[in-house]
Amino acid sequence: MRDYDVLVVGGGNAGCAAALAAARNGARVLLVERYGFLGGTATASMVGPWMTFHSGDDRIVGGIAQEMVERLVARGGSPGHLHDASDYVPTITPFDPEIHKALLFEMMGESGVGLLLHAWFLDATVADGHVTASRFATVGGIVEVSARRTIDATADAYVAASAGVPTQQGDERGRVQPASLMFRLSHVDLAALSTYVRQRPDQMRSSLKTHERTPESLTAVAGLYELWDAARARGAVNVPRELVSFFATPYADEVTVNMSRVVGVDPLDPDDLTRAEVEARAQVMQLLEFFRRDVPGFARARIAATATQIGVRESRRIVGEYTLTADDVLAARAFDDAVARSAYPIDIHNPSGSGTSTRRLPPGRSYEIPYRCLVPLLVDDLLVAGRCISTTHEALASTRLTPTVMTLGQAAGTAAALSLRERVTPRALDPHLLRERLIRDGVDLRRAEASVS
Repeated sequence: MRDYDVLVVGGGNAGCAAALAAARNGARVLLVERYGFLGGTATASMVGPWMTFHSGDDRIVGGIAQEMVERLVARGGSPGHLHDASDYVPTITPFDPEIHKALLFEMMGESGVGLLLHAWFLDATVADGHVTASRFATVGGIVEVSARRTIDATADAYVAASAGVPTQQGDERGRVQPASLMFRLSHVDLAALSTYVRQRPDQMRSSLKTHERTPESLTAVAGLYELWDAARARGAVNVPRELVSFFATPYADEVTVNMSRVVGVDPLDPDDLTRAEVEARAQVMQLLEFFRRDVPGFARARIAATATQIGVRESRRIVGEYTLTADDVLAARAFDDAVARSAYPIDIHNPSGSGTSTRRLPPGRSYEIPYRCLVPLLVDDLLVAGRCISTTHEALASTRLTPTVMTLGQAAGTAAALSLRERVTPRALDPHLLRERLIRDGVDLRRAEASVS
């Protein structure tokens, strides 16, 4: 049996941040991932750009997440934070998934994080209410890893559910947001598109002024209603989306398209997930032809890449010491044990078809996520990071975004290491001590302008 101080299950951005934070705070760490690379939805599902590190013009996400951005910029893998000057997506952070894969391996090596790739989580061992070990299926057989602290960064709460932590899924009817397969189109002429939208401002959801529609300002495109409606009317596309949506990448002739939508999917059902993958790739082919035929500037477009797997917005969530609610988000609530901040709206893609509902925070405000959302009920020596923390269905529609889950990962990894040093369970860790360490390590936890709960 392999033995570590901290075991992180899941090598997405949340898990990577957790592993780095734990190792940098003195723990012996093993990071286990089912693919042959790290990055999770950012790489396997190509979910990008990252949104958002900001509240208005104020950057509120720092720490390891910001470090990753700066290192990507240094090697040409990201232009950094782009301000769209619109009310659709005020700030985005494009990145190159392939460069990000290499960067994450580099960062793990620098910090001394052990890696186990191509390993699928099987089950957790619980003794006297404590998670003590986990088993994984590998090409060499079953591998068992014992650890004094375990962090579930699987996004689907696999470890927590196996350990007996109560969980929830979806809305009041159990429905989750639809899944989408991301893809990138290259050989795109954004100058031609900008000319088109300058002449038709009513065809864009954003309020950016018509005369400002330059290729550089098209960091996020949402709209092109006439083109899309005409394609759907003639039966060229069968995608339950209400508009055209794509984003800038680090490269001037390429965009990331977020338009496929498969509804009625249970991400924890293998048959449903299989159906989603097949249906989504058929949609991508329809969308490619639509862009080539109908969208100015896309006549020569080629598929640069499709995601390794479909992107899942929502599945299982733990029940923790505190459950973050929609009211917490929209009221910009602050907490004494806050470990992360976000200003992303509650953005719910219709579980049953087309349409997206968006509820925004007051301008310039942000909300906080308490440490208690990372601490599951009933089981000790286990922390959770990523989109499976303790929230309601509505609050998850905001907390699931990558900059936020990276910060949550840093909080979980730091808490795991500190709890070992202090010789207390993660549940009993002093949140003020945790906050002090996170602030020291660059996490922006300046008090939001709201009453503390």
